[in-house]
Amino acid sequence: MSTEDNKNQKRSNAFTIMKDDSTDGHGGYGVGSISLENISPVIIDPNEKRAFVDMGAMHARSEVERRVKFIKDKEEVPNGLLYWIVWVTVERGENGPYYHGVAGSEIRVDRSIKRAYKSMPEHVTHMDKSMKGQYIVEHMDDESKELLGDFLREFDPVMWENAADELKEALPSK
Repeated sequence: MSTEDNKNQKRSNAFTIMKDDSTDGHGGYGVGSISLENISPVIIDPNEKRAFVDMGAMHARSEVERRVKFIKDKEEVPNGLLYWIVWVTVERGENGPYYHGVAGSEIRVDRSIKRAYKSMPEHVTHMDKSMKGQYIVEHMDDESKELLGDFLREFDPVMWENAADELKEALPSK
């Protein structure tokens, strides 16, 4: 597969909006389980100045997470490059689909030593808070917030327009 085909394939991994609810009142298997059908991970790479959806992050297999061993201590990856996995939840409101929750989680990757840092509890917490409609981006660096805001605006202007003012204020454009 060519690089261009690979890029096009990644672009086709759009946000998942809403699918049928398996817990629609039947009371059987799966009742009370959490549905991840409306959450998508967006990778922010400030090193290459790019943002993209990478569904592999749902299972810690995103492009930036592959071929490294994760360490719980950030100090053991002092030369790691900064990346963010931003958990973006999409819901459908009365005006149509919108960005319901957005929460960024840090990753540091040092390919030269094949080591990386990420806090799994932070990722799980941020995923949960995104699904609950919270916006947690204040700890991100300005360049990464700008990349994220530009990506969300360009990816789907309608979802951006329908999003809460709180998100728009947290991710201002230039």
